[in-house]
Amino acid sequence: MSELPDDVRSLFGGANYAHLATLLPDGAPHSVPVWVDVEGDRIALLTSENSRKGRNLARDPRVAISVTDNDQPFAMAMVRGRVAVRLEGDRAWEIIDRISQKYIGAPYGVRTDRVVYLIEPEHVFTFSPG
Repeated sequence: MSELPDDVRSLFGGANYAHLATLLPDGAPHSVPVWVDVEGDRIALLTSENSRKGRNLARDPRVAISVTDNDQPFAMAMVRGRVAVRLEGDRAWEIIDRISQKYIGAPYGVRTDRVVYLIEPEHVFTFSPG
């Protein structure tokens, strides 16, 4: 496990959009934008278990996630890792609502069919110009 340096923690902890890459059944990459946050030294993201990314994560927990700073697009971080924990129920909804509050200023609107995945970092890279 890699610890999250402060600059990486700041990027994933801010209201910055990230891109999650998972693997399709045939091994091809699948990349989608996601809301993220930091939970301890793990990256938290939410989705439906039945979404393409949810099905990909259930089959193969390996991921890559990149995030860029909304205010400085050349500042970025990339984490490669794997799903360490899948949360549902009340604990998941606490995290989902916290993430939603960060991005849209309100609790998450859809109250069904969501889970949280906590990604354990294995490789962390960051870049900031200047």
